[in-house]
Amino acid sequence: MSDKYILSIDQSTQGTKALLFDKDGRVLGRSDFSHDQLINSFGWVEHDPVQIYNNTLSAVKAVVEKTGICKSDILCIGITNQRETAVAWDRETGKPVCNAIVWQCARGAKICEALNPQKEFIQSRTGLPLSPYYSAAKIAWILQNIKDTKEKSEAGTLCYGNMDSWLIYNLTKTRNFKTDYSNASRTQLFNVSTLSWDEEICGLFGLNSKCLAEVCDSDALYGETDLSGYLDIPIPIHSVMGDSHSALFSQFCHHKGMAKATYGTGSSIMMNIGAEPVFSQKGIATSLAWKRNGKAEYVLEGNINYTGAVIAWLKNDLKLIQETSEAESLAVLANPADQTILVPAFSGLGAPYMKNDVSAIFYGMTRTTGKAELVKAALDSIAFQITDVLKVILEESSIELRELKVDGGPTRNSSLMQFQSDIANLPVRVSDTEELSAAGAAYMAGSSYGFYDLKDLEEKSNGVYYLPKMEEAERSLKYQGWKKAVEMLLNSTT
Repeated sequence: MSDKYILSIDQSTQGTKALLFDKDGRVLGRSDFSHDQLINSFGWVEHDPVQIYNNTLSAVKAVVEKTGICKSDILCIGITNQRETAVAWDRETGKPVCNAIVWQCARGAKICEALNPQKEFIQSRTGLPLSPYYSAAKIAWILQNIKDTKEKSEAGTLCYGNMDSWLIYNLTKTRNFKTDYSNASRTQLFNVSTLSWDEEICGLFGLNSKCLAEVCDSDALYGETDLSGYLDIPIPIHSVMGDSHSALFSQFCHHKGMAKATYGTGSSIMMNIGAEPVFSQKGIATSLAWKRNGKAEYVLEGNINYTGAVIAWLKNDLKLIQETSEAESLAVLANPADQTILVPAFSGLGAPYMKNDVSAIFYGMTRTTGKAELVKAALDSIAFQITDVLKVILEESSIELRELKVDGGPTRNSSLMQFQSDIANLPVRVSDTEELSAAGAAYMAGSSYGFYDLKDLEEKSNGVYYLPKMEEAERSLKYQGWKKAVEMLLNSTT
C-alpha cells in the first residue's frame, strides 16, 4: 500500500489547502486557494461559503495534478477547519442564507451583553466564557437580521453550524449534515458534560437544536464523496477536527498532561486534560479535544491575540526590521540589563485576562533603550503571554506538564524558543512536521481507515529541544517585571 495516500482538506481563515500524505505521514504535495476577506465599514468579517466549497474542489484537483498520482490511489479524506466561523443554509435548496460570519467578527456582542446575567450558567454547561467569538451569537445574529431565517429556524428547515458541516453537506451526495465533537464544543451550544446539544442554551440564544448537525466521533465515517464528480469511485471522509485540535493530535498529545502551543498570527495554547472536564474560573476555555474509538478527551485552551503578529508589527509598522528573520539577530544585540517590556494589547488582552478595553504599552524604557531592546521586548512578550496561559492551565488542572510542544513560523526563531523554555521553566520541543493542522486530520483519517499506526508515526517524528538554562532568580525577576506591566495596564481601565 506504499503507493496509496491520504487526502487532507485544511479549510482555514485565509484559504483552503489540499494536501496528500504518504505512508510515512509526510507531505507529498500541497495546493491552496485563498478566498475573499469581506470586511465592511463596521469591521464585520465574512467569507463566501460557496467560494470556499469551490476552492476546496479546485485545491484537490490541483494537488493531484501537481503530484501526478492516480486519483484511485487516494484512500480517504480528513477535514480540518477554522473554528467558530458560522454558516447557515436552507436545508431544501442547500443555498446559504448569507455569507459565513468569521470567528474574528464581533457583531454578536450585543446579543452576548443581553445574556450577561446568564454567563456563569452558560459557561457551566458549555465550558466557554460568554463571548461573540463563538458560533452561537453569530447564528443568533443571522436569525435576528436575515429575512425569513427565524421562521425557517423555528420550522427546522435551516441548517446551521461551522465550516466543517458546510463542507460535509456539500461533499456528500446524500447531503449528510454532521459535525465532530471538537467543532461542536466551540459553538457555545454544546453541553460538554452530557456530550449533546444543550436545549436550554439553544433557547437562550433563540436557536432550534433541530437545525444543528449530528455530532459524530472525530474518527467516524462522515459519508462518501466523489468530489462533485471528480473521482471515478467515491471515497470515505474519515475524520473531522477543528484546526487547533487537529494540531494537538498531530503533535501526538494523545494523553492527559500533554500540551502544545501554536505560534501563528495569535496563539492557541492547549492541554489534554483527559476524560473529565475541568471548568476554568480564570479566562480559560474547556472544550473537547476529540472523541475517537468511542472515548471523549477534553482540553483546557487559552487563546492570545498577538504572537506572530507582533513580529509583523515590527516589520510592517515600526519598520525596525526588513525581514522577520532579522528579529532574532537584532534581539541578540540587546543590552541584557535593559528591562523594557512590551504588553501587545493592540486589540485588548486575550487569555487569561480577557480584557478588550485596554491598549498596548512599552514599560520600563530608559534613555539607552534602542532598536535592539525594543525588538527583544517584542519577542519576549510572545513567551510571556504563553507562559501566563500555561500557568493558569496548570493551576486549574492540577496536572504536571513535562514539556511544551510547539509549532508555527515563530518557532524557527531559536532565541525566542530558548527564552520560552527559560521563562516557562519547561523543556520546549519544536516539531519538525509541517502543516500540523492538516497532518492531524490525515493521521486521524488514516488511522481510522487502517492505513496508519499512530505509534509508528510518533516514533518517526523528530524535533528540536530547548532546555531551561536561566537561573531561578533571573527568571523570577523578569516574570515579575512582566506581571507588573500587565497589572499597570489592567489598572489603567478602572
